[in-house]
Amino acid sequence: MEQLKKALVSSGFNGDVDDSATTLEAYSHDASLFEIKPQLVVYPKDAKDVGRLVQFAAKHKKAHPSLSLTARSAGTDMAGGAINDSIIMDFTRYFNEVGKVTSTLVHTQPGVYYRDFEPLTLKHGSLMPSYPASRDLATVGGIVANNSGGEKSLEYGKTKDYVQSLQVVFTDGVERTVKPITKAELDKKMKQKDFEGQVYKQIYELCEKNYDVIKAAKPQVSKNSMGYTLWEVWDRETGIFDLTKLIVGSEGTLGFVTDITFKLVPHREHSGLLVLFLKNTNSLGELIPKVLKHKPATFESFDDATLLLSIKFMPYFLKMLGLKRFISLLFNLLPDALQLLRGVPKMILMVEFNGKTEDEVRQKIKALHSELRSFRARYEINGFEEDATEGKSEKFWIMRRHSFNLLRSKVKDKHTAPFIDDLIVNPKYLVDFLPRLRSIIKKYKLFATVQGHIGDGNFHIIPLMKLEDQAERKKLLPAMKEVNELVLKYHGSLSGEHNDGLIRGPWLERQFGKPVYTLMHQVKTIMDPENICNPHKKTDADWEYSYSHIRDHF
Repeated sequence: MEQLKKALVSSGFNGDVDDSATTLEAYSHDASLFEIKPQLVVYPKDAKDVGRLVQFAAKHKKAHPSLSLTARSAGTDMAGGAINDSIIMDFTRYFNEVGKVTSTLVHTQPGVYYRDFEPLTLKHGSLMPSYPASRDLATVGGIVANNSGGEKSLEYGKTKDYVQSLQVVFTDGVERTVKPITKAELDKKMKQKDFEGQVYKQIYELCEKNYDVIKAAKPQVSKNSMGYTLWEVWDRETGIFDLTKLIVGSEGTLGFVTDITFKLVPHREHSGLLVLFLKNTNSLGELIPKVLKHKPATFESFDDATLLLSIKFMPYFLKMLGLKRFISLLFNLLPDALQLLRGVPKMILMVEFNGKTEDEVRQKIKALHSELRSFRARYEINGFEEDATEGKSEKFWIMRRHSFNLLRSKVKDKHTAPFIDDLIVNPKYLVDFLPRLRSIIKKYKLFATVQGHIGDGNFHIIPLMKLEDQAERKKLLPAMKEVNELVLKYHGSLSGEHNDGLIRGPWLERQFGKPVYTLMHQVKTIMDPENICNPHKKTDADWEYSYSHIRDHF
């Protein structure tokens, strides 16, 4: 790699290059259970630099077959999508500018942290609503790469629905604009005698020839991050061809995003929360349709393990929140402490409504509260968004959003093992599905928190395991197989938000069937014929490779 490093520097690459032991160790992990040490970490300064890196990799690929490029920003990926054994491209150092912001659109580079991005859109009264629970840690580039969703996806959908256009460096090293185009524009593109024309022609022909098979392959759930979203690329009825639907959620396996234009929605500054404590999950079949009928903004849940974990590590919140907010949190928890004296609930449900006025929110909540009176629901009302940290409902959002960080940082003898962390089934199946899921968790003696977006049927299950212990490590594959087969039995998807990475990529053929999996493999070959972009993910994934890179130490 030393020889390649010198060749890269002399190739005209203007960014930073680092192969120090400290840096390589830091970039060998993301938030997954995997570890892969790269040979080089680079920090491109602009899109031309990214193009130079792609051309450099293509030039030297024959002599160095394992040479590849993996894009990375915040490294919060839970599936192992941001690590690799060759060159890592970090976009946070130089691709961190937000451009023009209006009430309806924002222009941004991929290395911008969402925590810095959102205040700029809120100044215009608007929001990009498809942010993940890791909103304080994630970048917008990672959000696009994963086709992220989150607590607002129930109402607003996923990231793919808010990408108006992208700047993408294709695997010929040329940056191009990717956006929805008409059939007439597509016909013009397909006549081009260059790599872009070849890509558009071959992807269109693949979609048109296999149109019905592709449309039928769409998972029957409200959101999905498995595979490539082929069923949304070409629509005969509208005559729209949209390659952004392939790029979003592709984990940087088809090209590299250098700029993003997001569509925004109006931010409704008032919110209120209805909270339900369930002693068991037997009533979910009746309860969920009643809630969804009222069209809430969010419908979230967390289990008793998450609740007890938050209580056990309450001092963590003092450090995170500061004294004033921590005291407010304790004060607002007092009524819930009394609730716990009656027994720990099996599941806590959070139903949030938004509105232009507090009265509008209050009326929505009262209507649902009245209908759910038999479930002992109670509600909290927030005021303006800037006062939300003082709201009574903050305690529930803190527990919901920060449980993963608690598991990662505070439980010392075991480690987070996100291998069944993002399954989704239609909510109508949850009454039968959840007990079967808990039975599998119990069978393998896994301590796991269960939380997520119950309105979508999307759950994040994070077991704690001692993976240095071979007996524990051997549980991974059989437990994953049982859970994944259960999800597929109920016509679900193995990933609603977190993508495939190293953990779910090997399951793509089982998820979609061989014909559609083959089409997805063809997409990868068309857009990345030299396999330069983030190998070992999506259709290039292999369980033996993934398993061999599970961390030996944490």
